[in-house]
Amino acid sequence: MTYAQAGVSVDAGNALIETIKPFVRSTKRPGANAELGGFGGLFDLKATGYQDPVLVSGTDGVGTKLRLAVDTGIHDFVGIDLVAMSVNDLLVQGAEPLYFLDYYACGKLDVDVAAKVVKGIAEGCKQANCALIGGETAEMPGMYKEGSCFDICRQLCLNIFKHR
Repeated sequence: MTYAQAGVSVDAGNALIETIKPFVRSTKRPGANAELGGFGGLFDLKATGYQDPVLVSGTDGVGTKLRLAVDTGIHDFVGIDLVAMSVNDLLVQGAEPLYFLDYYACGKLDVDVAAKVVKGIAEGCKQANCALIGGETAEMPGMYKEGSCFDICRQLCLNIFKHR
């Protein structure tokens, strides 16, 4: 079975990547080049200047705010909120946001909607001074109500603080 036979548009996925490249690049910071293309994000801890760093990681989501995004047609704010909720959970532990990985899942990929979400994630990363170093777009026909739903709830944010 091909991707197309399964209802997945490789062309839409490629179009999304091209659309979001400038958003991702705008999150560049020391330790991350903020370029797309690999299957894993890279971050150089030496570039941060920390001595004896300890990684702090967390996962969060935006929950029912997704319903507001779908109902209003305004999608960028959930990306900003997603980063904020993830970063806030780690700031309380004294962590500095370094990088962020996103996950976007939908039944049918709408490049415009997905790009707006990622643009919001990039804006949240810029506000938190962390780089968007990678992510995943999952187009899963039949798993979400087509044309109205997507999920960005399984996000991962890793941060660092100086061990005392």
